[in-house]
Parts: sequence; C-alpha cells; structure tokens
Amino acid sequence: MRKLFLIFFSLALAFTMNAQTKASLGLIPVPMKSKVTAGQFVFDADTKVVLTTDNQEMRNAVVTLVDLFNTAAGYSLQLSTAPQKSNAVVCKLNPSISNNEGYKLSIKKNLIEIEAKAPNGIFYALQSVRQLLPPEIEKSKKVENVTWAVPCAEIEDAPRFTYRGLMLDCCRHFWPKEFVKQFIDLLAYHKMNKFHWHLTDDQGWRIEIKKYPKLTEVGGFRNRTLKGAYVAPEKRQWINERYGGFYTQEDIKEVVAYAQKRFITIIPEIEMPGHAVAALTAYPNLSCTGGPFEVEGLWGVFDDIFCTRDEVFNFMEGVLTEVIALFPSEYIHVGGDEAPKTRWHRCAACQDRMKKEGLKDEHELQSYFVQRMEKFINSKGKRIIGWDEILEGGLAPNATVMAWRGEKHGIEAVQQNHDVVMAPNTYVYLDYYQSKSKMEPHGIGGYLPLWHVYSFEPVPASLTPDQEKHVLGAQGNLWTEYVLSTDHVMYMVYPRASAIAEIGWSSKENKNYDHFYARLMQLLKRYNAMNLNYNRTFLSEDRTTK
Repeated sequence: MRKLFLIFFSLALAFTMNAQTKASLGLIPVPMKSKVTAGQFVFDADTKVVLTTDNQEMRNAVVTLVDLFNTAAGYSLQLSTAPQKSNAVVCKLNPSISNNEGYKLSIKKNLIEIEAKAPNGIFYALQSVRQLLPPEIEKSKKVENVTWAVPCAEIEDAPRFTYRGLMLDCCRHFWPKEFVKQFIDLLAYHKMNKFHWHLTDDQGWRIEIKKYPKLTEVGGFRNRTLKGAYVAPEKRQWINERYGGFYTQEDIKEVVAYAQKRFITIIPEIEMPGHAVAALTAYPNLSCTGGPFEVEGLWGVFDDIFCTRDEVFNFMEGVLTEVIALFPSEYIHVGGDEAPKTRWHRCAACQDRMKKEGLKDEHELQSYFVQRMEKFINSKGKRIIGWDEILEGGLAPNATVMAWRGEKHGIEAVQQNHDVVMAPNTYVYLDYYQSKSKMEPHGIGGYLPLWHVYSFEPVPASLTPDQEKHVLGAQGNLWTEYVLSTDHVMYMVYPRASAIAEIGWSSKENKNYDHFYARLMQLLKRYNAMNLNYNRTFLSEDRTTK
C-alpha cells in the first residue's frame, strides 16, 4: 500500500510540476507577472532585431542573442532601425517604466515587442527570450536551415533587489581570463548584475600594479600548495610545485569591457589589513616584523598583516589609484575580514599610532585603517564595501557592509543607517558540500544543499520598512581552497547559483521551491547544451526533509 501511495504521489507531483512549468514558462528567475497565450513566434533567417534607439548600449543589449543565432543556427539576426510590422524583435526604450532594470515583453505570432526604461532591461528581456528558445540555441555546433520558435506570452518583470551577485576567489586557485569571461556570461544569463572579483590574499596577488611590480612577480606565485585536507602539521602533504598567475592590466580592461557589454559591474577586492602575506612577501617592509615571508600554500588565517605606518598607507593609496583607474564600479571592496591583531599588539609603531589617534584598542585601530582608506577612496569618487568585520571598532562613515557571518551583522549595519549586502555563509557559501554523498570531492566542510540555498530570505524579519531599504540584495561566494579546476568551479556553483539568482530577482511572494524545482528541470537541458559541469546530487535529495 505504501509503495502504491509513493507511486501515486510521485506521479501527482510530476503532473503538478509540468503544469507549473508550463504556466510559468519555465523561466529562472521567475518573472513578476507572466501569462502564456496561444500560438508561437518563429525565428528564421529573415527575422530582424529592430532598435528604435540606436546607440552602443542598445547594441550591447541585443548582441548576445544575435551572436548565439550566428553560432548555433547558422544565420545571424539582422539589426535594423527601420520599423517592422512582422517577423521582428522590436526593442524600445520607455521612460514610463519605473524600474531601471525592468521590462515588458510581448510575444505575438508575428512580432516580439520589448519595452524597458534602459538598455539593461532590454538585455534581461532577451535573456528571457533565450530561455524560451530550444536548448540547442546554447550549442556551439551549427544546425543548418533551422527555425526555432518561442511560445506567445505576456511578461512584465523587474528585479526585487539592485544588487544580485556572485564572488569568485582567484587567489587560492587562479582562473584564466577566458574562464572568468565564461563565469560572467552565466551571471548575465541568470540576470545577475554584480561580479565580485577576489584578487588578493595570502596565497596570491593576482592583479598587476605597475608602481609595485613585485606584487605579481613575487606575490603572484607560491612554491608549494597543500594537498588534500587541512590536517595537523605532521600529517600534511604538499604539492611542491611553483603555482600561480596574475591578470595584467590589459587583461583587466578586457574583462571589464566584456562584463559591461553584459551589464555586469565588476567589484574588485583588495584585501586589507589582513590576508596580506602575498603582498608582504613582495614588500616585507610593509609588515610589523620585517619578515621574511613566503607566499602561503596553506589555507587559513595568518598573524602577519599590514602595519599601520604611514609608509603602508602610501603604498595602499598607490595600489588603489591604479585599481580605481581600471574598474568603473561605484564600489571598491576592501576586505577587512579575519585580521588578527597579534602583530599590532606587539608592534611599537602600531601602539604609537593608537596613542596618537586616541584609540582604545586594536579593533579601533583596524577601524582607523579602514576609515583612512575610505577617505582616500571617497576622494576618488568611489565608495567602499567590506566584510562585516569592518563593523568592529566603529564603522567607516560611508561604508557598505557585506554580511557573511549571519544576518545579525547585517541588522547591526542597517541599524546604523548603512547599506548592506547579505551573503551569510549559512546560506550562500558555495564552497560548502552540496550533499552528504561520499562521492563528493573533498571540500572545506559545511552542508548547503540546493533547497537550503533557496530558502534564504535576504531581508531580516526584524527590520522596519524604512530599514529594509538598506538591504541592497544578496551575493553567493565561492572560495576556492579546495576547488581545483574550472569544471570543479562550475560543479560547486551550479545549480545553486540559479537559486541565488531567483532570490535576488524574484518577489518574495513568487518564490516556491517546488515551482523552482520544476523550472530547473527545464534549465538543466540548457546547461547540458552548454556542456556545463553542474552538480546533479540534488536530483536524488529527500526534499520532504527540508
């Protein structure tokens, strides 16, 4: 009897999912409003993409879809500025649409019409069209003389949050420039708009700074790397090979331009005052002890951090001047996390700094460090964002907080009238295990299955309506201590990042895990066409225990 019940339940669930998928068009993130109508629009070699406003941003908005057709269909959709009454995708700017990233998408049998306040809204509408096309649109192999259709529908959509991002750690393991572009492509595909690029840490300095060439010449490479688990020193095994790499400033410019065409803002992270061993190996005079140091091949938190002498601040200003020139982002991420005060406590220069500035302890000294750098960054027309440890000792006046140690730190920042991006490790740290299977590759620990990621609500229930406005959005983070290849990166990120995308874009009322799961089954077909190495363990998860 129990077996019969389970079979009936499974069939009923499958039927429900299929119905929900059809009704919602299978889109991830789920739109604010959508309605399926009768018929379909058919793309062919004569289909035009019409720009009623012709400028570079509008061309950026449409070029991804045009290029996909050129690659997979064997023909390119032709751009036009002339009015078309049929067989066209008409893209129009409409200032009356309230949300800067919102759009209206009307798919009829003979015409697709898109309206948006800005070009990025056009881009997001076309990502929806892309998801409605057959999965073959994502393949790199041409299919000659193909015609592809999308269902007729009416969609009105806009994101819930202005900040929707992912962070990629390129320090513990270095990822080639072309892979970073692929990572950005997938963010854009899921309607995310922020790429947090973690560029400096104890295990490697990854961004060229022309004023300080040793940062990459010396700090960009390590002589050994921990092999396997983090265990007691006497049990550790090592890969005794030179490892590293860095991005030249030309590489950075190329990636930034690539991201801009996909309406992705890149936020660079330059760690301070901690996670600095790679920099100190290159320039030991910036430490409290003078070294010597070596770029770390071990994971963790280390006592050696930047000193607080004027020499260090001059160095940081030189670094940041070049970083700011490379990145058009409003924000520069200054890290601020996991900075032990051991060296400062014993450093005469740091203790003198505390006395001179009237600081009661080393936590206030860190606040002084961050606030001094904030003044410099603000003077360049930028703002700082940092991990929630920057709250300790007093928050810099204009700082935005990235809350990673739980929502309580986000609440604390909001209560001080500061903006916050919610990125708690308990929900969105993508280096955590996705299942309890013994077949999972070795990782840092933790357990974060897909359903648990999806359950994340970025706005704490205790906030007032006015305080809620300070929650800019959410971000998922991939630290790469135990991530050894580009395929492994994608395995850890997807499909959990699709859940984070829906958390950041879709309204709270439209969120439902069963509905999401059903739509994800359609999205997986597209991942397959992309040859994306996503994790599949969630397919056998016991969702009744969530």
